[in-house]
Amino acid sequence: PLRHNSVETFDEYNTGKNVGKGTPTVFWDIVPDSDKCEIYTYMAGGGCTLPGKAMVLMPGEGYEGVTKFVMDVMTSYGLNACPPLLVGVGVATSVETAALLSKKALMRPLGSHNENERAASMEKLLEDGINAIGLGPQGMGGKYSVMGVHIENTARHPSTIGVAVNVGCWSHRRGHIIFDKELNYTITTHSGVTL
Repeated sequence: PLRHNSVETFDEYNTGKNVGKGTPTVFWDIVPDSDKCEIYTYMAGGGCTLPGKAMVLMPGEGYEGVTKFVMDVMTSYGLNACPPLLVGVGVATSVETAALLSKKALMRPLGSHNENERAASMEKLLEDGINAIGLGPQGMGGKYSVMGVHIENTARHPSTIGVAVNVGCWSHRRGHIIFDKELNYTITTHSGVTL
């Protein structure tokens, strides 16, 4: 980019601190009995981040409430990113877990589906519903407002349904590399790249 896209929170101007601390944001997991390292990167701008929203629904709202929440977000904030969008939905107990899952959902390859049959069906229903809104490419109208809807979920407490939505724009700037214990690597998202 032409400028560093990170500013220090509460110190944004005239301080010389326009590089920010704690960036990029890194989440990590240790996988037992694994001798490889997988790195996922996702480069999202403000247009993709701005529509992000999360909340905890009451249990009586059910998965219909999740659908309504996603559609409300997409019809009120979805245009801040550049369609056709990839929509990541997280469903869990808390907003923080749901938000993280919604970002994780954006990392899945286009065309992939949740392994749970009912969640995969919901992905398709949401994709069809959002496309029916008619935002179209670049928000100029048309049949294809989204490239896909990906849902990631964990078990949840029966008394709450945490849900979050995040979007990625049409360029879908993601990367994935796997290192083995000998530091050999495989890049799954790009071809012709050498380190």
